[in-house]
Order: sequence, then C-alpha cells, then structure tokens
Amino acid sequence: MGKPIVEHQAVAFMLADMAIQIESSRMMVWRAGWLRDQNKRNTYYASIAKALASETANKCASDAVQIFGGNGYNSEYPVEKLMRDAKIFTIYEGTSQIQRLIISRTIADMAKQNL
Repeated sequence: MGKPIVEHQAVAFMLADMAIQIESSRMMVWRAGWLRDQNKRNTYYASIAKALASETANKCASDAVQIFGGNGYNSEYPVEKLMRDAKIFTIYEGTSQIQRLIISRTIADMAKQNL
C-alpha cells in the first residue's frame, strides 16, 4: 500500500513553495490596493504585484501539472485548463517585461532623488 502523495517530501515542498508564492503575491496586491485607497501613487507596487502574481500563477499551474503527472495534461482534469489560462496573465494588462521596466525606472528615479 502506498502513502498519500502529500506525504512525499518533494510534493510537500512544492505545495509549500506554492503557498509562499501565493501569499507573497496576495500581500503585494493588497499593498498596491491600499495605496490606491489612500489616494497615493501605487504604480511601483502595482507593477510588482502584477509581475509577481502572474509569474506565481504560471509557476503554480506548472507545478500542479507536474504533481498530477500524466493526468496533468489530460483535458478531463481542471489543472490542464488552469495551466493554459495562467499564461494569459503574463501577457494581459502589460507583459512581465513591461512591469519590470516600470519597476526598474522607478528604482532609478528613487536613486536619483536620494543623491
């Protein structure tokens, strides 16, 4: 008799990493939203949230497919659709590369102001 898949350390660590990434993404989204609620500029944090959340969605979907094994590619399982759907988040509302450009320019501007 085997054991539940979550009791395998490799799978447990993948799930833990997924939780870490999801919670980190959630916190960045909340921070960007809070700044907006305070009528403060949130472009920097919104770009970080967008890039982090979209890449987290892709990584988690990919890991889920890996955990499901061959069934992860089977259209009878929802994880296959989740992987296809997650890809759009890196493209929609500005690619991750564009978000990085916004973030890096903001960092450069902050560095210039502190000189």
